Amino acid sequence: MRHQDDFLKRYGNWALVVGAAKGIGAAFAKNLAQQGVNLVLADVAEEELKEITIQLEAENKIAIKIVIVDLRDTDAHLKIMGAAITENCRLLIYNAAISAVRKFTDTSTNELDSLLQVNVSTQLKIVHAFARHLKDKEQKGGILLMSSLAGLLGMQLVAAYAATKAFAWNLAEALHHELKPLGIDVSTCIAGATLSQTYLDTKPKYSGIKPQLQSCEEVADYALKMLGSKAICISGFSNRLNYFFLTRVLPRKMAARIANKVIGKMYG
Repeated sequence: MRHQDDFLKRYGNWALVVGAAKGIGAAFAKNLAQQGVNLVLADVAEEELKEITIQLEAENKIAIKIVIVDLRDTDAHLKIMGAAITENCRLLIYNAAISAVRKFTDTSTNELDSLLQVNVSTQLKIVHAFARHLKDKEQKGGILLMSSLAGLLGMQLVAAYAATKAFAWNLAEALHHELKPLGIDVSTCIAGATLSQTYLDTKPKYSGIKPQLQSCEEVADYALKMLGSKAICISGFSNRLNYFFLTRVLPRKMAARIANKVIGKMYG
């Protein structure tokens, strides 16, 4: 990771983490707190968010402001950005996402609306408002979005989720180039199977080779190290290897067939 002084100079001493109550989001909060970065933490899980706040404040000499908000609300971005602007946050990490392993035809339209709101609409509005905030202030900063290997190909049983993750890395890739002249670093981190409770709750069944499971801390550490240096970074050597074969070696039709066969066995 950059030297701490360089990091603070580039991204300031306040950061906004959306989806911070648990998993990778909590790992981002912990990493930043250890670097002396003050935090605005946003999530709907009030109890978990308060617990991590107490822990981080006890272990680090930082200030934390929490925002309890349901990202499914169409105006969630206003509440979050109000806190971010008040504290002049110059680093945004959007980690929140709704995911479910389920047949597409078994998913209700209400569930699809929620997924689109959290994974796409609220994310897009916050990224837009955050970028405009930095531009208007003529400040350097950073925007880090989380994506998934599921977004590289059309994946059965997670079809809508995979589509939104493709949206995330396409958005970040475009803004990486567009906002760079303004001194705003934009990257997306593509994560594979991660030892988060959300992933473990899906109860995957492995046959043959088991994927390399990374800890949430490993993913967060890598993503922050790579912020600004690449538009798209992939956490974990085995994930980078899988990406290479699926997107550079194999024809897309064959890659999609293999990937869908694997997920079909895991959850079919």
